[in-house]
Amino acid sequence: MAVPVPSLRWEAELLRAHPLVIACDEVGRGSLAGPVAVGAASVSAAQTGGPLPEGLRDSKLVPERRRPDVAARARDWADATAVGWATATEVDEVGIIRALGLAAHRAIGGLRDAGVAVSEAIVILDGNHDYITPVGLLGAPVVTRVKADQDCASAAAASVVAKTERDAVMVGLHEEYPVYAWDRNKGYASQVHRDAIAAHGLSRHHRASWAIASAPALF
Repeated sequence: MAVPVPSLRWEAELLRAHPLVIACDEVGRGSLAGPVAVGAASVSAAQTGGPLPEGLRDSKLVPERRRPDVAARARDWADATAVGWATATEVDEVGIIRALGLAAHRAIGGLRDAGVAVSEAIVILDGNHDYITPVGLLGAPVVTRVKADQDCASAAAASVVAKTERDAVMVGLHEEYPVYAWDRNKGYASQVHRDAIAAHGLSRHHRASWAIASAPALF
């Protein structure tokens, strides 16, 4: 099966009515441990006239060893990128959907701090549910699109930047808790991770409100 190649076709349509497009995509939603991250990438008409970054794809379709290089090219290509975070504690306190909204607001706030005119933008959110708007005033309309991270270059850029940064965080946390092998599973439900939870219990970085004990191993 051919790997989906993103384009700027949908962004170009949106840019007819808006000066900027901001794309958001989450990473770590289904992880048992660690923060959830939302990447944001801003593009304007300037990006539609040139080539896309080499190898740009949805982060899940980019081999791990290649992601840092692709993410670096995505950062150079976009007007601006940012990653927002919500901790495992926040996931426990407010639930995963609200935590995603908080992370998205923080990511878009990072773009605003970098000089992006958020009030002039329209936001593409990967998926079919708007978890951004219920969190509070954003200053820009939000549109959802299923598989935006595969179809839209801006969302693919947000995806690979967020994935690379979250993976680095989980590798760092592995140094504190090596028994869970987060350097390899990045907090997801691998069998090694599940076995470590059974043997050692939960760390302070686990999402304690989740039914982790019964979570099936994913790989």
